[in-house]
Amino acid sequence: MLAWLPFHTLDEAEAALGPLPDGVEFAPFPDPEGAWPDSIAEVGFLVVPYLHGPGLMSRVGEMTSLQVIQLNLAGYDAFADLAPEGVALCNAAGVHDTGTAEMAMALLLAQGRKLDQYARNMPSGTWERDGFGWAIADRRALIVGYGGIGKAIERRLEPFELASITKVARTARDDVHAFGELDDLLPETDIVLIACPLTDETTGMFDARRLALLPDDAVVVNVARGPIVDTDALLAETSAGRLRAALDVTDPEPLPQDHPLWQSPGVLIAPHTGGPATSFWPRTNALIARQLAHWAAGEPLENRVK
Repeated sequence: MLAWLPFHTLDEAEAALGPLPDGVEFAPFPDPEGAWPDSIAEVGFLVVPYLHGPGLMSRVGEMTSLQVIQLNLAGYDAFADLAPEGVALCNAAGVHDTGTAEMAMALLLAQGRKLDQYARNMPSGTWERDGFGWAIADRRALIVGYGGIGKAIERRLEPFELASITKVARTARDDVHAFGELDDLLPETDIVLIACPLTDETTGMFDARRLALLPDDAVVVNVARGPIVDTDALLAETSAGRLRAALDVTDPEPLPQDHPLWQSPGVLIAPHTGGPATSFWPRTNALIARQLAHWAAGEPLENRVK
């Protein structure tokens, strides 16, 4: 049983993962842009190195022994159609919860308290206040996508003395509303935190009509995927000064240098950095170690999405 793992040496892999399970052999696959192992026809377990896109799947047809593709991403939409039939595709649900939830809070706080503006004043040494900051306290928050990341966001919101925290998921359950209820919930929302997967159902979920349902001065925080929000519609709302936004993801992505969203008032943009945080490595290594153990023992895999 051969595993291609994102480490240069076996010693490096076992320092991160612990001893490999009995019967599992190691091959180094730290960088798809570099040399590939010669054992492409023998690999049974492939870990896609972090921040490498589906382009490396161009040779998946040569992986005739492949059984498992393990991603280091929570989002798997770009890989779903590329995994061969019968090969398990597993995402990294849970690995990014902490880092992405922290990013959502950082964006929300920085946008509301104008920290981006004050940071731009630092090189010139300009001490200039800009009125009152927009506090989280007493606001009504709506978490769209109540999976692992959504739950982690909720835990971080709770100490901030909000008026309410409402949760929305694909299907309703106890204390969680369904996506179909958004039209009724948005008019009573001051903060929208988007943490749902990109699917056919969620693509364009926040279009011009839905954004228009939000009250004046509401803020849209997106740490999920850019296409969930209609960029032109959001730009129209922020350019008019009616809504504000704090975005870790955009559509298109990367956002072109000349895109007007960069200059729109009340918009704070980060270059999709929610996942890359120091919390990532211990969590992803623990997941890979567990998955290798499951695979070697013939047990069901975690986070299987296909």
